[in-house]
Amino acid sequence: MSEMQAGIEEVLKLAPVVPVLVVDDAATAVPLARALVAGGLKAIEITFRTAAAVDAVKAVAEDVEGAVVGAGTVLNADQLDQAVNAGARFLVSPGAAPGLLAAAADCPVPLLPGSASASEAMALLEQGYRFQKFFPAEPAGGAAYLKALASPLAAIRFCPTGGIGRDSAGRYLALPNVVCVGGSWVAPADTVRAGAWSEIEALARDAAVLTG
Repeated sequence: MSEMQAGIEEVLKLAPVVPVLVVDDAATAVPLARALVAGGLKAIEITFRTAAAVDAVKAVAEDVEGAVVGAGTVLNADQLDQAVNAGARFLVSPGAAPGLLAAAADCPVPLLPGSASASEAMALLEQGYRFQKFFPAEPAGGAAYLKALASPLAAIRFCPTGGIGRDSAGRYLALPNVVCVGGSWVAPADTVRAGAWSEIEALARDAAVLTG
């Protein structure tokens, strides 16, 4: 594997599900991450979709033992730098903009870039990205589409994300080219707002043992 993705396989194999979190209040990040880790989900993606995201990544990186925190929805070089400086240990993007890939080439933290077609996946593979995010998974063709890519693009392993829930995760995890799935169902927004951390831990514990 190319050096730019060194370590990403180990992160993605920590559990069958990577929680994809939209954190509106950085104060919730630590108890939320602790609940997820206690349930067995150590790799945690905090998306750069809110003003609280950078502080949330930093708090989890510093204060949650056992968590491997990543930054998601990283769209450009500036966000990449912010994520790395905050302590992110992996980076996730919904796509693969040239500027982002150029910045990632010299980054000490591995990037999981996104693809949604065979051509996009092949272009990333040419640049050394053997692990990719398949996004948006359900609208882009779902498990059936990924199954069709397994033989012609056998060198690529995907983490599908986007529209996947508890009931559909198994269809993806059963595929030979899927290493894990990303999902938000393990941390429902209303449950986070209520601070119902034991409920989130239970959801995480269920997700941590999912199989195909």
